[in-house]
Amino acid sequence: MNAIRLATKYVEKPWGRTTLSAAFPEGGGRRIGEVWFDGPEGQALPPLLVKYIFTSEKLSIQVHPDDAYARARGLPGGKSECWLILDAEPGAMLGMGTIEPLDADTLRAAALDGRIEQLMDWKPVKAGDFFYIPAGTVHAIGAGITLVEVQQNVDVTYRLYDYGRPRELHLDDGVAVSRAEPYARPAVNVAQAERADLLDTSRAPFHLALDTVPAGAAQIGGPGLQWFVPLAGHGLIDGQAWEAGQCWLLSGEAALEASTPVRMLAAAA
Repeated sequence: MNAIRLATKYVEKPWGRTTLSAAFPEGGGRRIGEVWFDGPEGQALPPLLVKYIFTSEKLSIQVHPDDAYARARGLPGGKSECWLILDAEPGAMLGMGTIEPLDADTLRAAALDGRIEQLMDWKPVKAGDFFYIPAGTVHAIGAGITLVEVQQNVDVTYRLYDYGRPRELHLDDGVAVSRAEPYARPAVNVAQAERADLLDTSRAPFHLALDTVPAGAAQIGGPGLQWFVPLAGHGLIDGQAWEAGQCWLLSGEAALEASTPVRMLAAAA
């Protein structure tokens, strides 16, 4: 059997929500900010991590290191990530890059006195927007957003500013790895797209595609490890029941059956 369902892990965050979408009923009153898909149990961590993020407040202004910097610190690698916005309240914003280039001294001073919040490039977002956040990009997710994130599977975040919340900052490492400059990548919205190649390995350390598979039987997956992230639909995969809000790790091709069209993300390392 080539399809393994990854375990669902609920992660509490101060900026999370007490009510999640119907796909995540076990959030149950806790302030859940993230839902991770862990596993497979007893095996080495796969190279990618898929998670859902639910915000009621802004996340910290933060940055992640690239592979070289992370490995020099004894980590297995750096962390680039991408976001597909599933839902956004009116006025919801993402902070990506800074409105002008900042040198290291200016960035550190702005993080210490709070000016960094005004120096971030806050962009309005809506459902279907897609963004790639390469390692080194100074960023923050705003309030009122539900998104699915695909990232390199390394738990390393350097906080630059946290709006006065009593959590540790990481200014030395954060300033060292930051490219504090405007975010120049063009906006992409895939809300109406049946299929879209969102990332490939010429631009990112992993591949990601959005696809809509018709109802019926199909083969998905392929060589190497791939991730099946159903955003809508339900059915069987290699004879096992699947539904939206899950994540499956595929090692080769898998037989997919669906009674309705499947809206899905397909990732590969």
